[in-house]
Amino acid sequence: MEQTLRLIEHVHGHAGWLAAIALVHPAIVLRGSKRSPWSVGLATGLVTLVFSVGCFMYAFYRERLKQGIFQHAPAMGFLFERKEHLAFGVLVMTWVGALAYLGSYRQLAQRAYIAAAAMAVAVATFGTIVASYRTF
Repeated sequence: MEQTLRLIEHVHGHAGWLAAIALVHPAIVLRGSKRSPWSVGLATGLVTLVFSVGCFMYAFYRERLKQGIFQHAPAMGFLFERKEHLAFGVLVMTWVGALAYLGSYRQLAQRAYIAAAAMAVAVATFGTIVASYRTF
């Protein structure tokens, strides 16, 4: 089971970086007058998938890692908690961007994707730091 969790954790981390990069594309494309349903759809889908995998893994993290991390390195534990909160913000801003795009509020959509991309880079960075400290 540990090997499976470690594999899922690694895929989640790499996909998180890909999602952060993918969020930059709609932020750039929505500046212009071109329609970009593929960019919006794929970025939103990837973020939703990565977030869902993180939610799945959370119970295992809480059960097997959280207490030990907080006992030995509280700063790492709090960094992980910040990562979780920001990840929710990424999901929300991504969906705000997607819904704004569907409603033809392009400027709002672009700003939402910019915010989501910035937060996603922070989430991926924090996740990488914590995973380098302790993993499944």
